[in-house]
Amino acid sequence: MNESMWQKQILGERAQKDEFFKMHPQSPLSFDDRREFNGLNYFPPEPNFRYELPLNEHSRKSVLTIEDTQGKERRLLRWGEFRFIVDNTECILQAYKSYPQENSLFIPFRDATSGKETYGAGRYLDLDEDQHLTPQRNWILDFNQAYNPWCAYSAQYACPFVAPENWLKVSIFAGEKNFRV
Repeated sequence: MNESMWQKQILGERAQKDEFFKMHPQSPLSFDDRREFNGLNYFPPEPNFRYELPLNEHSRKSVLTIEDTQGKERRLLRWGEFRFIVDNTECILQAYKSYPQENSLFIPFRDATSGKETYGAGRYLDLDEDQHLTPQRNWILDFNQAYNPWCAYSAQYACPFVAPENWLKVSIFAGEKNFRV
């Protein structure tokens, strides 16, 4: 996919999400927030934060137990890790699954923008085999698709915290920013 098509895809996904947040009955926004809502805040699409990477799958899948925003524990399988470079710094992110047969990967992360430009508790990426796995068996890790968990919009949602192993020291200037009505 060329850069122009990629950018149109990212902007289209964002427009669909804005429409969902504004109009859908299952939106995480309160009815008061929906009245004032004019769209989520994003960094401009940045192709330098899109990677096609092999997943370094762990031979032994350990269980990570993390707490969510409502104090409950969640168990995730540490499935593999992605290695990539940002600003001459090697970064490693763990990818998780809820159960072995799942065809998607969950990648929660924090970075140097967390608590400043972006949600303090971190952001998430969801990678689905059908959309994010290339014919060469690399995964498309596109931080332009990074999103805030729903607990960023309402306390009624429980979201898993980001484990320290997925705290990046670099800034990821891509994806969703802090929420403001």
